[in-house]
Amino acid sequence: MRKIACFALAAMLWVSCAKKEATVQPEATATAQKSVFATSTITKVQPMTGIVFWDTSPHNTSDAISLEYSYMLYNDIVKQKGIYDWSKVEQKLNQIASRGHQAILRFRFTYPGYQTSVPDYIKAMSNYNETTAQVWGEQTYYPDWSNTALKNFVLEFYEKYAARYDQDKRLAFVQLGFGHYAEYHTYPTPVQLGKTFPDKVFQTRFFEHLDRVFEHTPWSISIDAASDTYSPLSANPFLLNINFGLFDDSFMHKEHSDYNENSWNFFNRQRYFTAPAGGEFSYYSDYDQQNVLKPNGAYGESYESYAARFHITYMIGNDQPDYHAMERIKAASMASGYKFEVTSLSTEACVTTIKARNNGVAPLYYDAYFSIGGNRATTLLKGLLPGEEKTFTITHHSDDNTLAIVCDRLLPGQEIQYKKDF
Repeated sequence: MRKIACFALAAMLWVSCAKKEATVQPEATATAQKSVFATSTITKVQPMTGIVFWDTSPHNTSDAISLEYSYMLYNDIVKQKGIYDWSKVEQKLNQIASRGHQAILRFRFTYPGYQTSVPDYIKAMSNYNETTAQVWGEQTYYPDWSNTALKNFVLEFYEKYAARYDQDKRLAFVQLGFGHYAEYHTYPTPVQLGKTFPDKVFQTRFFEHLDRVFEHTPWSISIDAASDTYSPLSANPFLLNINFGLFDDSFMHKEHSDYNENSWNFFNRQRYFTAPAGGEFSYYSDYDQQNVLKPNGAYGESYESYAARFHITYMIGNDQPDYHAMERIKAASMASGYKFEVTSLSTEACVTTIKARNNGVAPLYYDAYFSIGGNRATTLLKGLLPGEEKTFTITHHSDDNTLAIVCDRLLPGQEIQYKKDF
């Protein structure tokens, strides 16, 4: 029965196209059959890719970026049990979107030199006791991860966060984690599981919870979660099957090929197939920041080479305008993420067949389609791997000649470009 239905549908489409073409004058028909589609080039940083500035940067109106980053505090959203005020998130997202960019947000509890962002109602509990330590001469506060109310709050928070923002066009990616900066460590303070850092049982619950609540927005954790000392991932390989991305907050430092690359390897170097790889340029030294975007990088390898090896979609580089021209930063942005090229195109009757390749270093992680005259291809561009080529077919009126890439996750005015030089 399915075959009969398909044949019937094909016949209907053929008749529809034939009727339309029969009403067109011979000269117009001949022109339409040529299916002339304009050439196209990639001139902009593609949406949801590239070098990232903080939302407070004086340079964040530049066309060298498409993404902006911000830390967020849990107690800015929740002060009383069960009462959520998302106004500070809304303010951030609206301001970033007003510049034609999308956001990467990371909520954190702990930051050296600061109080925790644990909600006040939890801090007021008699069985909640924070600890402190000196971190680089700064008094630093740690949440009490023995407290059940705190753990329940974290699970509830991310459920409500995802329910509100999982399909929000203003938000590109979510980063998260525990410890200093939410980067999955407390260096140089020793980790105390179940006290200054969540125990492995709760972390397992947390990962499984995130896998359920985020259905659309990619979320990422630090490569430091590769640690078998304070992370459950090495002891529970099933957790590695969860579709999360990675960020590396000391990218391209002098010893990157040692600890950092081993951590990337732990998570499987093909994880970028389905989830983004990102991070931040190393702050281990001023030298790192000053030289990371030089032609040979800081230590003999360019950012472009690193981006290709690690399949980088985005990289926080807030200080780079202090050391490099915006043209160089834009070039680095355009060497990140996806980059589509139409390699062949032909039209017969109502159907245009397109072959396209991803010339970038990473896939696109949201649904996107080739489209002609508002008619979308039946195959997604999402997940097209670097160097991979696919065929896309679009059924449309034969005189349509506007080829575009459409993506429902884009902000108004954003555009996914493609190369076509024939």
